[in-house]
Amino acid sequence: MKLSDVEFRAMNTWWRRWGQKNFELPLFQRIGMDIKGKDVLEIGCGSGFGGFLLNQLQPRSYVGLDAMEEQIEIAHRTYPQFQFMVQDATDLSQFPAASKDVIVIFGVLHHIPEWRKVIDEIARVLKPNGSLFLEEPRGVDIRLFDFFFRWGHPDSDFGLKRMETHLKSRGFQFDKRWTPLLTMYHIKGAF
Repeated sequence: MKLSDVEFRAMNTWWRRWGQKNFELPLFQRIGMDIKGKDVLEIGCGSGFGGFLLNQLQPRSYVGLDAMEEQIEIAHRTYPQFQFMVQDATDLSQFPAASKDVIVIFGVLHHIPEWRKVIDEIARVLKPNGSLFLEEPRGVDIRLFDFFFRWGHPDSDFGLKRMETHLKSRGFQFDKRWTPLLTMYHIKGAF
């Protein structure tokens, strides 16, 4: 799904980059993120700043995906040294099964109406015992943002409990979870 104009502008600001650098990535590291020498896929890479941060951790390979051409154009222009692709995450068929050690999502899954298909694709692409680092807001937070800021999130049944249930049904095991503002997960694949 494409972001609304309001959210697109908000996601391309200095404060969004500051939050990723000083809050989100350190929390992922705190709950176990270690990607040095690993094959990493980022779903919903946006303008590429998350990819820039992840590549500072020295992965063997990195690919960032986003459904918005506008975001990928910014990513290519700003970080030409990294690989970014326009791609819908409900179909990751260009990646072989069990080909990624780590998959990272910085709060994008709730934007995808068919979020269950994304989880199914992650289950296929993630290596056995690979790691999924996933950050998502609570459903009430999504509704508040839509009420106050008119961000226009998709009308779907996304919710943390539903997401957790679907992840468990696909064999994922929850390693760590952190929840004060955003819910951040370190989830292990067990296939």
